[in-house]
Amino acid sequence: MEQTSVVKPETLDELIEILHKIFDSDNINVEEVQNIMESYESKPHEWKKFAKFDPFRYTRNLVDEGNGKFNLIVLCWGEGHGSSIHDHTDSHCFMKMLQGQLKETLFDWPEKESKGDMVQKSQRILQENKVAYINDSIGLHRVENVSHTEGAVSLHLYSPPFNICQTFDQRTGHKNEVKMTFWSKYGERTPFETTVSQENN
Repeated sequence: MEQTSVVKPETLDELIEILHKIFDSDNINVEEVQNIMESYESKPHEWKKFAKFDPFRYTRNLVDEGNGKFNLIVLCWGEGHGSSIHDHTDSHCFMKMLQGQLKETLFDWPEKESKGDMVQKSQRILQENKVAYINDSIGLHRVENVSHTEGAVSLHLYSPPFNICQTFDQRTGHKNEVKMTFWSKYGERTPFETTVSQENN
């Protein structure tokens, strides 16, 4: 098997270009993607135009649609913002910290019969420039910005892209299906109407 050396992307555009090449293939090497994303050193001036904060909740901002093979998204987390416990709809999920820190809590899938607290497997703090990986066989997770003074920004790659996921109630394991929307696309705010009426897409 030939060994491919990691090309260090100097810019976000270069990173996107390399990811397009990697995802041309149908066989995705998780470690390779993780290494490439980790080797890109976060430069705020390159991703600032995608980093849109909302005072009330974290935002999902589309950067690139990866030829239909993946979505690259900047997530912006205000102080104290967090996600619900959620799955990844049979996709690969890579999460790179661009700025600040996030806490990731990993959970087991709830048992069909269980009626009680979901089982927490582990917790870790994701540091700037580090990349975390999760898929549904690893478990479910919740991501939070636990800082009360600093926002956090993360770069997420989902392959294949998905627009519906399941969220879980930590106390009961009860699940809900949720439609994913973008706060902005390519640096432009998405009109409120389209983010609401997307059921038919």
